[in-house]
Amino acid sequence: MLGLTKKDFGLLLIVAVLVIAAPILLNPFPVDSSMAQFNAGYPDLMQRFVIFGIFAIGFNILFGLTGYLSFGHAAFLGCGSYAGMWMLKLLSINVIPAIIFSVIIAGILSLAIGWISLRRSGIYFSILTLAFAQMAFSLAASVLTPITGGETGLQTSLSDPRILPEFLGGGSSDGGNIPKPSLFGIEMGASWDVAVGPWLWTFNWGYYIAGIVMLISFYIAIRLFRSPFGLMLKAVKSNQHRMSYTGLNTKPYMLACFVISGMFAGLAGGLMAAMDPQVGAERMQWTASGEVVLMTILGGAGTLIGPVLGAGLIKYFENIFSKINKATLEGWFAFMPDGMSDFFVTIVYPFVGKGWHLTLGLMFMAVIIFLPGGLVELGQRFGRLFKRKSATPAGETTPAE
Repeated sequence: MLGLTKKDFGLLLIVAVLVIAAPILLNPFPVDSSMAQFNAGYPDLMQRFVIFGIFAIGFNILFGLTGYLSFGHAAFLGCGSYAGMWMLKLLSINVIPAIIFSVIIAGILSLAIGWISLRRSGIYFSILTLAFAQMAFSLAASVLTPITGGETGLQTSLSDPRILPEFLGGGSSDGGNIPKPSLFGIEMGASWDVAVGPWLWTFNWGYYIAGIVMLISFYIAIRLFRSPFGLMLKAVKSNQHRMSYTGLNTKPYMLACFVISGMFAGLAGGLMAAMDPQVGAERMQWTASGEVVLMTILGGAGTLIGPVLGAGLIKYFENIFSKINKATLEGWFAFMPDGMSDFFVTIVYPFVGKGWHLTLGLMFMAVIIFLPGGLVELGQRFGRLFKRKSATPAGETTPAE
């Protein structure tokens, strides 16, 4: 169905169900519970889950299929955000032109950077992409201030000279000076709450629109991975020199892969501008490029769903664990005697709040050492374990026993 095998279609269906049910699944605790702070089902965070999922899917097309590690993908993310913002300011507050223009501009930039960077491989390729990303960040932060807004950034305004202000539904501002991006008149920030007993779930149009785009991106990634083009890229990853010795020129394939990956990053950047109409140069920093590398490796490089899981995990840590402070920990361990409570607070506190990066670093080390395939490999191991147990007849033991 849809040109996919039964297994791939089942995977796409699972992702679709998770996207649809995310507002409920990510809010498992009642609002009056002490565990409610672990709920992640609010619109801003869910939008980050799916947008960075698109970013990671695009990066995985390059790194997972070819093994080429780019440290410069933040340049395409930031470029897409700026391009989308200028469409919102000059053409229409509708998000469709902004997203399309973001993808086009990111594709042009990735073509230029890829044409130069792909002349080298290995660590030299990675350093070249990092250098280009840092140059892009410097240009956005200082040199191109009239275009990028410098450190202050860009933001939409009602006074912007839009050519087609009512194109495809336009937008509104609710009395403020900042217009709200929309899709056919549906505002990206429009939400509605559903209360069931002590549970409160928030549903947001912007999240579901971004979720649909992520599902389309995921579908395209599946088709790329299973296509002859994807098989060629896997062959390049296996042994590029051997492919060259056969007389096959691999550079056009690599450049096409790099451009496609950059366009995915531009798409994510355009969605970020549409959901939060304020763009700054920080989206081009090298840390953003490193973050997508972590997402892909934690989830499972070269797998289909891995980058999406990795993006969700890192954004969850960034937005939930970083908010746990010492007072929260003291409340958790209040049932213990004073001395023991203080001991556990002292032990745990460096790993949460401002120290959440330490927890993420330890998790990354554990994955690299024990789970090279990331979260996907962990799921596969559990699946094989349960399958082996269910296949063992009653009264018999497994060979390990």
